[in-house]
Amino acid sequence: MIQAALFDLDGTLTDTLRDIADAMNRSLSRLGLPAFPIDAYRYLVGDGAKVLARRCAGGHPEMAGELQAIYQADYERHTLVTTRPYDGIPELLTALRERGVRTAVLSNKPDADTRGVVRHFFTGSFDLVRGQLPGVPLKPDPTAALSICEALGLPPERWLYFGDTAVDMTCARNAGMHPVGVTWGFREAEELREAGAESLISRPEEALSLLNP
Repeated sequence: MIQAALFDLDGTLTDTLRDIADAMNRSLSRLGLPAFPIDAYRYLVGDGAKVLARRCAGGHPEMAGELQAIYQADYERHTLVTTRPYDGIPELLTALRERGVRTAVLSNKPDADTRGVVRHFFTGSFDLVRGQLPGVPLKPDPTAALSICEALGLPPERWLYFGDTAVDMTCARNAGMHPVGVTWGFREAEELREAGAESLISRPEEALSLLNP
């Protein structure tokens, strides 16, 4: 019996790609490093700001730490410039709550940024919101996902986990949750399927069909 739904944030609940790309490209410019096309960030993001900075620094790994600091300061000031919920997400969250399904967010984005985006667009929609916290491994490590299960008092097998990357599908499998790939996000269906998605959905309302009759 499914009783809860865990959501990734970037590429699943909200389209954050341009704000992330713009903040990183401005940061790269400050350090004299080349920028990336916006679409390239679909594959650069997903593993946290530290890994993003390392990937973007490319052949200048010695600059990755400084780049990360500049990027995070820039992104904190420009988190909500173009970011918007995907069409159908607010309605899905309302429908889940009406059905008594518990909901939570887990992101590799820093915790303050995660909470800021969720608070702006989805106030009152989630039972628990968690981003990157000091001392807690990032996804796909299942530690944070399992702590959410414990906090809400529901075992992993009662959870659907919605995400748009292989990191999310792997995290769900590692935690013993049911991985659901969303194809409106940053990655392709093939990646999600190969990473172990039990189901793929192309529109938010399709999530309701995965609940118990």
